[in-house]
Amino acid sequence: MRKSLLALAAGAGLVVAIASPVSAADTITTFTITAGALTITAPPTANLGTVASGATSVSAQLGTVTVTDTRGLLVATWTATVSSTAFTTGGGTPAETIANTAVNYSPGTATATSGLATFTPGTAGTLGTPRTAFTATLGVSNNSASWNPTVSVAIPAAAVAGTYTGTITHSVA
Repeated sequence: MRKSLLALAAGAGLVVAIASPVSAADTITTFTITAGALTITAPPTANLGTVASGATSVSAQLGTVTVTDTRGLLVATWTATVSSTAFTTGGGTPAETIANTAVNYSPGTATATSGLATFTPGTAGTLGTPRTAFTATLGVSNNSASWNPTVSVAIPAAAVAGTYTGTITHSVA
């Protein structure tokens, strides 16, 4: 009986040896993730409201501004910048012009974020020169941030009645 078990065990080993692959072939397999873009959106128009002649300022939220980063970077950082033109009415004479130094911008806190990054609002202040609106640092891959800034315009005492129009521009890099 013992010889039979040994013969059976030896026979089982032989079956295993026969079932082993004689050769193998590896396939190196790849795929590609394509990079997206870094974009910014802002409301196409905004109305800060109506004030009476002699008012010293007008202020309102501009509407949601959103930066979307789909570049898929290992180190994903960006800076959103904001600037403004002067605001004019009528023929744009000195009494019909409010300089961009009278336009103040406050980004406030983020209203929505996604992805892995540290999102930081810029410091509130005049748009006499371009300023940082929002930043993302320590980001990895895709991310986004939205905010609803407050814009206020200091109205000079000599400003005449009229509808004043200017352009506030957001950009991202």
